Amino acid sequence: MNPSKRLNERLTPLLKSVMEKGPAGCACTVVRRGEVVYQETLGYADLERKKEITPDTIYRIYSMTKVITCAAALMLYEKGLYLLNDPLEEYLTEFKNPQVYRYNEYGTKSLSPAVGPIRIRDLFTMTSGLTYGGDGTETERQTRTIMENAAATIDMQALSKALAEVPLAFDPGTHWKYGTSHDVLAALIEVLSGQTFGEFLQKEIFAPLGMTDTSFRISEDKRERLCTMYDRAEDGTHTPNTRIDARYQPGSRHESGGGGLLSTIGDYSRFAQMLAKGGELDGVRILSPKTVHLMATNHLNPQQIKDFNWPQMSGYGYGLGVRVMTDPAAGGINGSIGEFGWAGLAGSYLLIDPKEELSVVYMQQLLPSLEPFIHPRVRAAIYGALD
Repeated sequence: MNPSKRLNERLTPLLKSVMEKGPAGCACTVVRRGEVVYQETLGYADLERKKEITPDTIYRIYSMTKVITCAAALMLYEKGLYLLNDPLEEYLTEFKNPQVYRYNEYGTKSLSPAVGPIRIRDLFTMTSGLTYGGDGTETERQTRTIMENAAATIDMQALSKALAEVPLAFDPGTHWKYGTSHDVLAALIEVLSGQTFGEFLQKEIFAPLGMTDTSFRISEDKRERLCTMYDRAEDGTHTPNTRIDARYQPGSRHESGGGGLLSTIGDYSRFAQMLAKGGELDGVRILSPKTVHLMATNHLNPQQIKDFNWPQMSGYGYGLGVRVMTDPAAGGINGSIGEFGWAGLAGSYLLIDPKEELSVVYMQQLLPSLEPFIHPRVRAAIYGALD
């Protein structure tokens, strides 16, 4: 039995069962050795209107933007415009002399200079001391205020300057913490390229790869294709969520490197295939094979990797903006060492396996996403169908 037949027999029933527990609709594309071996769309893009998911449905991909941002930054690395160990302040001067919030054993807060600079590699690897907004630390509280105010009104260089005013959560390079590092990386791309982040992506990645529906803004003629975002209650009911859509309007200036892109499953699958094939697709080279390998290598040391402890990341390290499979036994995973990818807030999922020349893109629009339940099962079913 060929992989395509096995995938249809195993993955489609799994996705249908997933929809009973979670998303109103979903889509999945699997490409192996240049051949589409599975392509399915299920359920609804809009429940109220009974509008079905189609191959050209547009999704908010949130943090799957990060993989594109890091690939874009590595294109500039390949041109010799910076080195990974360069201090960030050499290019973004607002990050000179960073300060760090420190807490003693009683929780008392103090402020003192960082022991060293943020290096560009720290942005890629989320070891910069920058965080997302939250309530856990003073850094998170101040970052939350900045990000709430940013919405659609602030560009990436202005955001970088605002984030640089917030003391770091720890000394750069000492811990791993998911945060706004890739938004700052987008500002670095703007400074080095002399273009807006969106212009750079369009010219260097989207146009060459034929990704015609991937952008930071939704045009009027494509609005009807945008999948409805749903909040899911504990009883399984879905409520449309439109709170986050201001940033996608035509006048928005916010081109978030950490989570701002819209895309289709077909577009993102082309980007994924490019990485699975070592940086090239259909005669268009975006990155060299060596650079893709560098991206998909664990960069966290033993101290940093203790913080990379999300349950669904067991068995993985973290590379230049991607999870990287290092220990299949630890994760209970029937995959390959070196498999890499990431996921998005609303449940989108990327898996790339260079050894199998395999790429997987899964899309849905649900909050909370049920990622720890859905993604490992999708991965297990796909690997279980391969020869």
